[in-house]
Amino acid sequence: MTEKSKSLCDADTILIVEDNDINAAVLADIFDKDYRILEARNGRLGLQVLETHRNRICAVLLDVVMPEMDGIEVLYKLKEKGILTQIPVFLITGDPNNTVMREAYGLGVMDVIGKPVIPFIVKRRVETVIELFRARRRLENSVERQQSEIVRQAERIAELNWGMIEALATAIEFRSGESGTHVRRIHDITELILKETALGKGYSDEEIRQIALASIMHDVGKIAVGDAILNKPGRLTPEEFEIMKTHTTQGALLLEKIPQMRKHEAFRYAYDIALHHHERWDGRGYPEGLKGSALSVPAQVVSLADVYDALVSKRVYKDAFGFDKAVGMIQNGECGVFNPELLNAFAEIEPQIRALYLNGERAAE
Repeated sequence: MTEKSKSLCDADTILIVEDNDINAAVLADIFDKDYRILEARNGRLGLQVLETHRNRICAVLLDVVMPEMDGIEVLYKLKEKGILTQIPVFLITGDPNNTVMREAYGLGVMDVIGKPVIPFIVKRRVETVIELFRARRRLENSVERQQSEIVRQAERIAELNWGMIEALATAIEFRSGESGTHVRRIHDITELILKETALGKGYSDEEIRQIALASIMHDVGKIAVGDAILNKPGRLTPEEFEIMKTHTTQGALLLEKIPQMRKHEAFRYAYDIALHHHERWDGRGYPEGLKGSALSVPAQVVSLADVYDALVSKRVYKDAFGFDKAVGMIQNGECGVFNPELLNAFAEIEPQIRALYLNGERAAE
């Protein structure tokens, strides 16, 4: 419960806005045993008191005819501020004609009370409405608490789901003899490129977050590749390479078979990235040989991030290359052809990507 909501539920003060001292005293006498009383002698002062003590006030008794600002003018101001839906206002008038009553009820006043007031009737009518408003606030606060708890539970479930997925991806890394931090670096590089370069234009911050999360699953299909191929220290034979290539299709199939994943916002990105992160701009990648703009931006970005990290990190089949060497190999097409716009963005952001390694523990060391 927020402090504001709590204050509204605990409000115990009635504001009497009445220019006549005797009438104000009569109204105060009705309620002063059970409520705190605040008074104002005209509409303008009444608004000031209400603004200062808003969370303490549970009802307003408002006279119609007053100097400086009359009761109807005050009602218009209260309606503009949205106060009439939060605090019940009762209009007190010595001339309850149809015109005044119609205008007052139209503005949102809870009741119109005629003068001279009959104390026990006024007390009953006002207190009934006060209790009604308090009950409504308690209900609203209860619903708010329940909604907040549901949101917290959903967030915990989402964190658990992604934690399990990241654990699976990391376990696959260890199985293939990698450091266990590859997926986290791919996540960080993907997020950095999309956030800091023109390639991310058109994606919201939340979409970029989902793409970065999805990137950690790019190699999940390697779970279907045997250890003999996955951990082979030398060059793969053509037959072995064909088996290795199936990790893209196997990864997409695996993600598709997890019901919780299909419902997640990141699923479409994860599926696309797992299936297409080895495609190349010239159509010479795999598994589908997609070419040019047929490749999604997220899949292209993860593809380059994956290549960069593989080059600068030690693997079972190679030592790490230096950063400058890795950049040159990517720019020269030695690792396949990439989108020229992606290469420009990569060149722009590479010093920041390199800093991710230099500021942390480089896999090669």
